[in-house]
Amino acid sequence: MVSIGVVGCGYWGPKHIRNFHELEDATLATVCDLDGERLRRVQTQYPYVKTVADFEDFLKDSMDAVVIATPVDTHYQLARQALLHDKHVLIEKPVSTSSSEVLELIELAEKRNLVMMVGHTYEYHPAVDFLRQLVQDGELGEVYNIDAARLNLGQYRPDANVLWDLAPHDICIVLALLREEPIEVSARGTHHVNSKLCDMAYIELLFPSGTMCNVHVSWLHPRKIRELTIVGSKKMAVYDDMSESEKIHIYDKGLALAASNNNGFAAWPPNYRYGDVIIPFISNAEPLKLECSHFIQCIANGTAPRSDGWSGLRVTNILEAANNSLLNGGGRIKLSRTATIAKASTADLS
Repeated sequence: MVSIGVVGCGYWGPKHIRNFHELEDATLATVCDLDGERLRRVQTQYPYVKTVADFEDFLKDSMDAVVIATPVDTHYQLARQALLHDKHVLIEKPVSTSSSEVLELIELAEKRNLVMMVGHTYEYHPAVDFLRQLVQDGELGEVYNIDAARLNLGQYRPDANVLWDLAPHDICIVLALLREEPIEVSARGTHHVNSKLCDMAYIELLFPSGTMCNVHVSWLHPRKIRELTIVGSKKMAVYDDMSESEKIHIYDKGLALAASNNNGFAAWPPNYRYGDVIIPFISNAEPLKLECSHFIQCIANGTAPRSDGWSGLRVTNILEAANNSLLNGGGRIKLSRTATIAKASTADLS
């Protein structure tokens, strides 16, 4: 039985509390938050759980692992202190807005033989697992491009812009699907409510294979949209996370180009191919519960998580470059293969 402590009772904290409470191989030991009213709500719903407002007091408890679900700018210090107290850590995304801080946490966790996991919930989503297998099996053919949209009216955050808040989800999905890191990134966006925080952005990623990826994120949109489209040479797929029962549609359609002539041009016009639309069954298992269960299994078995610290560093590297591009008018930024590739054995891109 693995004992868990949760820091932060804002948006994600209560979701973690509920899931660890429901897991048979975990016990929820202590919850920490600066807000007394939030702690009273936890005590009402989970009378057996100890609640504390002071983080130092929290770390004195004998729990095995700590979930950090606090504002982004507190992640590094809280995670570092937890690791120094020999606690395994699950850190909500993004781990940090600084690659150097993420790398320091990774090295500290490895030095102390502790599990460091990042809350990339979509890596555990059954729909993403299905898409990953679809791409890896070549069912879609060569992946030409991926378009992702994560839009809604809010929720505005005071501690991070929309890029850092929403884009980690789609970037980790794309990395899982393509099994490669981008070589170039650019981003453009603007702000409408808070002059210091961008609330709408477009990110463009170029991969070594030639695949292009566009990610649109916004806190200022009339509809809640969570959609990802993959265009392949054989088939196309659309993942709509807002759909209750038909999350993935596979379209057997595309272009059939005749052989090129001596001038290098394909015969014109192209032949458009229209086939069936397949809607596969996708498990409705809650991704966050699967993530929490995976965290417990990794601690119990001494194994590395799928979304380990290196996974978090890959996403942070990309977002850090995208944010720099955003601040400099959308210029393209070259990305080099980092130490995360050499360390990919702990959470490889497959």
